[in-house]
Amino acid sequence: MTTAQRHAPIVGSSPAAGAGPATAPLAPAGTDAVQMIWHGEDDTRAFAHALARRPALANAFIELHGDLGAGKTTLVRHLLRALGVPGRIKSPTYAVVEPHEVAGLAIWHFDFYRFNDPREWEDAGFRDLFAAAGLKIAEWPEKAAAFLPHADLVVRIEVQPDDSRRVTLLAQTDTGRALLP
Repeated sequence: MTTAQRHAPIVGSSPAAGAGPATAPLAPAGTDAVQMIWHGEDDTRAFAHALARRPALANAFIELHGDLGAGKTTLVRHLLRALGVPGRIKSPTYAVVEPHEVAGLAIWHFDFYRFNDPREWEDAGFRDLFAAAGLKIAEWPEKAAAFLPHADLVVRIEVQPDDSRRVTLLAQTDTGRALLP
């Protein structure tokens, strides 16, 4: 996946008048893919809040794909807020993982953007984290693809010329299907 040269961040963008997250199937009924358009951050927040209400989220692994500035971290922040994570929610770009826990739910937010050394996987105990119960969310999963388990839900965020986001959700497991809108 290539990194775009310029993307306006979704943070602070305003939604189109009367717009909500538009959802449309990518393929005929019965498939496990959904496509949405987010017109602004309010749509990202609405999706995150809806996702947070799904019981299957408690033990899901979600991959987030998109160029720099597409809105991956913004989505995670809204999701963590919706799950009740208090305080500052920072990106794990340098730490690689930020753990959170709310109401007995363990959450790990990974950012593999700077992941370069396979030994880091074992040294950091990532194998154990992915084997444990809880929600795992990974930005830049392609950087650690050889080590990651199969994701339940893949989220692709693409910035459009009008700065909206085309979001593709691909469920790869029963858990992932339970997370689809």
